[in-house]
Amino acid sequence: MYVRLFAASWLLLCAVLAVLAWGFQAPFAYDPVGPRAYPLLLLSLMAAASLWLIYKPGVVEQHLNLQSVKRALLCILALLAYALLFETLGFVISTALGTFALGLLFTGRLLPCAISGVLMGVVLYSLFDLLLDVPLPLGLFEAFVEN
Repeated sequence: MYVRLFAASWLLLCAVLAVLAWGFQAPFAYDPVGPRAYPLLLLSLMAAASLWLIYKPGVVEQHLNLQSVKRALLCILALLAYALLFETLGFVISTALGTFALGLLFTGRLLPCAISGVLMGVVLYSLFDLLLDVPLPLGLFEAFVEN
């Protein structure tokens, strides 16, 4: 029951956000599809997954326990910290810390979580900066790049 209730509320949230995203307009044409294509694509994928969770046969219902609620709250706090520290620390450091924290939260071991966090920050920054030419904040690394 909790899974279907969550999926139905998530589907409703996706619909509201899709209505908001439909109005995204760029003041100049920098991209042939415009700024609303990416959020609409993500929202449609999340809505499809929500529909699947609502209607799939044989849903195994999981009961809420204190540990799963704590883990969900810690996950939300980690993502909130990631969003708040993104500009200050920069993409590489905040992504590395966020990946490390989420890895530990989902029962990862310390060293593999640290290595994957650093790799995730560096590799994703390289992909976005070099391949896609997307400007990302450098944060603490900005002083090293200017010199």
